[in-house]
Amino acid sequence: MNFSQFFIILTARKKIIFIVAILTMLTAVIVSMLWPKNYLATTKVLLNYKGVDPVTGTTIPAQLMPGFLGTQADIIQSKSVGIDVVKKLKLSEIPSIREDFEKSIKNNSVDIDQWLAERLLNNLSVTPSRESSVILIGYKGIEPSFAATMANAFADSYITLTLKLKMDPALKASQYLSEQTKVLRENLQKSQEKLSQYQQDHGLTSIQEAYDVEGSKLRDLSSQYGMMQSQSIDANSRRNDAAKNTSDSPDVAQNPVIQNLRMSLVSAESKLAELGQRYSKNHPQYISTDAEVSKLRSQLQTEIDRTVVSLSNSASINSQRLGDVRSQLEKQKQKVLELNRSRSELMILEKDIEIAQNALASVNNRFSQTALEGQSNQADISILEAATPPTSPSNPRLILIAPFSLIIGIMLGCFFALIAEFIDRRVRSKDDIVGLAEIPVYEYSVIKA
Repeated sequence: MNFSQFFIILTARKKIIFIVAILTMLTAVIVSMLWPKNYLATTKVLLNYKGVDPVTGTTIPAQLMPGFLGTQADIIQSKSVGIDVVKKLKLSEIPSIREDFEKSIKNNSVDIDQWLAERLLNNLSVTPSRESSVILIGYKGIEPSFAATMANAFADSYITLTLKLKMDPALKASQYLSEQTKVLRENLQKSQEKLSQYQQDHGLTSIQEAYDVEGSKLRDLSSQYGMMQSQSIDANSRRNDAAKNTSDSPDVAQNPVIQNLRMSLVSAESKLAELGQRYSKNHPQYISTDAEVSKLRSQLQTEIDRTVVSLSNSASINSQRLGDVRSQLEKQKQKVLELNRSRSELMILEKDIEIAQNALASVNNRFSQTALEGQSNQADISILEAATPPTSPSNPRLILIAPFSLIIGIMLGCFFALIAEFIDRRVRSKDDIVGLAEIPVYEYSVIKA
């Protein structure tokens, strides 16, 4: 069967198609009019939620949280919200509903609140917006006022449950932070006790002041040691020079006593030489002058030896004092190093106290904020538009049912037309003759001159 045959059959059977289409449409309209009407009431809810970590306080905008609106839709359709609606409206106390429950459920283990919540959720519809943070909460009911009441009740219960879901983590976090505050406070106390014990063990009241005083002493001893080291080198050099070249030593030559003795010796030797020319060696004056020269020479040698010994003693004293100062300098260095080490350890202990104080302050601030969040009764969700009793039913809609049933009726009419044609097959075109009798058909065309 080609399209032209199909079209010819439909044209021939148009009465059947028309009757079936009209009957189908009338049936659908009558059934729709007899069918109980349902009213859809819708509540618009605005979500202004920002995810906050109750421990760290980090804020995450809801737009950055994947599946946020889908999650909220699942919360609205959860059984917890339905049970809360049943309890708020006290639906389980209505006698007719209890009778329906007792007739429907024979098992005593089923709770009427759960049973009623499941039935209410069957009539609930939740539609998240694609481009905004608005969720439509709809409820279908046979009465407009009941549908509006249920839609608003589901919105209120959803807000209540969301607030509870927000407060519970905050309360748990508050308890955790409270325990952490106690631990950090104990750590701070231990750090302070450790610092105090360290100061008592080392006798430190003001480590910086003691370090400055001992450092000043070290600088003074270093300067004194350098000066005495120069004096010791000079004294040793003078002693060695006097020991090697006694007569030419500057200390010996510049000694005033030695200078006077040398002048007296030169004068006595000159006098002795003059007397030796005038008198013999046995002359009393010569003998007396010779004795005086010998005495001066002895005094001069004694004074030179005394000067050399004095230089040696001075060098030894300088060396001894240099050793004492060196020993004091080493002790002072060790003391300063010990103070420096103590200061470093003290700074570490003070840093531990500072870290413990900062950690305790941070946890205390977060604990205060979390405690306030746990006690807050302000939700991040608000009702944008409350549901009102609808004026027209949501279904059945005759405006949609009539054309849709007409289309279905036309399709059924075509189907019944084909069945009627197959039952009572008739020849309606040359294609039918060819198909049924298998007789070739020739067409002749007459050309008029």
